[in-house]
Amino acid sequence: MLKHTVLFAFTTLFVVVDPIGLAPLFVTLTPGVPESERRVIAVRAVSIAAVVLLMFGFAGEPLLRALGITLPAFRIAGGVLLLLLAIDMVMVRHTGLRATTAGEEKESEGRADISVFPLAVPLIAGPGALTSMIMLTSRTGSELLIQGLVAVVLVFVLLLAFVSLCLAGQLMRLLGLTGVNVVTRIFGILLTALAVQFVSDGVLAIWHSAT
Repeated sequence: MLKHTVLFAFTTLFVVVDPIGLAPLFVTLTPGVPESERRVIAVRAVSIAAVVLLMFGFAGEPLLRALGITLPAFRIAGGVLLLLLAIDMVMVRHTGLRATTAGEEKESEGRADISVFPLAVPLIAGPGALTSMIMLTSRTGSELLIQGLVAVVLVFVLLLAFVSLCLAGQLMRLLGLTGVNVVTRIFGILLTALAVQFVSDGVLAIWHSAT
């Protein structure tokens, strides 16, 4: 049970956060920035994303209850959102789900510090990651040990994202844009299966509650 939960959480969060796919975005956002300053930006962005994702993961379920939204309904909605995100990844399309929009890019150009926006949110802690955290923590029920493991897995994935940001230049030289796109497409296929699983879990839960 624990092993399955950890593996499922890692696969979901790794695919949604997509540490490797962050590399070209980070290089684009930090042209001419010294390596030491890039590292500072990466630390700040990953730290902020961690706080946002942890808060959303552990406070999201009570918020849903307060709004009268059931977990099965949210699983279906979240699965649909992740499916759209997966389609973007497979097609390598840049929409507001996993990249900044044109308006957000224009706003970020005038900012001295891009660690909060757009790097931490929405590039690292985007809609897919926020949704995944709620669904992963809600799957564990009230078991604090398993919820703690989900949090540990999140921190580990964010550490991988931090390493990717620090080595963004080297990764781009090693893989190239085509290589990054190939990896992103593979992640997109995995995310498609995860999205279908979330939707089916939600539908089955509603079916069982109605019968």
